[in-house]
Amino acid sequence: MKTTVRTFSAAAVVAVACAALLSAPLARAQAESYPNHPIRIIVPFTAGGIVDSIARLIGDKLSTRYGQPVIVENKAGAGGSIGTDYASKAAPDGYTLLTVSPGHAVAPSLMKSVNWNPVRDFGAVQGFGVISNVFVVHPDMPVKTMAELVAFAKASPTPLTYGTAGNGTSNHLSGELLGQMADIKLTQVPYKGQPDAMNDLLGGRLSMMPLTAALASGHIKTGKLRALAVTTARRSPALPDVPTVAEAANLPGYEVGTWFGMVTNAKVPDAIVNKLSADIAEIMQMPDVKAKFDSLGMDMNPQGPAQFDAFVAAEFTKWTKVIKQAGIVSH
Repeated sequence: MKTTVRTFSAAAVVAVACAALLSAPLARAQAESYPNHPIRIIVPFTAGGIVDSIARLIGDKLSTRYGQPVIVENKAGAGGSIGTDYASKAAPDGYTLLTVSPGHAVAPSLMKSVNWNPVRDFGAVQGFGVISNVFVVHPDMPVKTMAELVAFAKASPTPLTYGTAGNGTSNHLSGELLGQMADIKLTQVPYKGQPDAMNDLLGGRLSMMPLTAALASGHIKTGKLRALAVTTARRSPALPDVPTVAEAANLPGYEVGTWFGMVTNAKVPDAIVNKLSADIAEIMQMPDVKAKFDSLGMDMNPQGPAQFDAFVAAEFTKWTKVIKQAGIVSH
């Protein structure tokens, strides 16, 4: 019996080795011929938003580069989870890509209905960069710095209110993380989108808001809103004179940003993923692409597959903890 087991084990090892030897040339051949038919980029949100704009920009450039159609498909709903679920079930051949943002790392912890996992089911292709939120207040608020806001919140008999574009958005997470790290009580007021929340902030009906820098900058320049701090780890190119929350409120490790990237099925051959990643990295250096990203207020930070995979995994771990501690649940 022992001899039979050893023989079987040895045979299994040989079979695995042979399979590996055969699969390597096949993977190289697939990469060399890739792409030989249209590519789809899934956008899990409606057309016209930032995620959609990025997907179409990159898609157009890839189409020109490859001589193949690159079709952007908008599959919106459930905070991006419907389109993401669709992409997770696509064939692992590199012909279905998914443009992602923070909800990709947040939704599985936030929504009980989500069955996909950003680390298990997807592999990174390329990270693009991050757009900061900026904590802004109405000029009538008696605070001029982030430290003063924290002190004001601690002294307030009622929680300060902040507007968001809904549960699990970067606005929401920016406020929730601030509350947890600074040990202050804040009340989220969710809206259908940032513009609706911003209107109430401009009208003095909210205490503050962690608003996307690109939307906030015009109102900051006219004095309709006062900027206190940006939420990213480093200052935003759109607001270079505004400090980070970490430095302004003495909260080391505070970091929230609306990041963007592209992923695909986790089983897509490395050779294809690396080809896509290298080509997209070159596209990101094109002057018109850089200008478009700058217009969105993005701090460009290209990340290859290994780096972006690690980043997404860290975001998933981080927000799972924050969401659990806050007791945030959606269905």
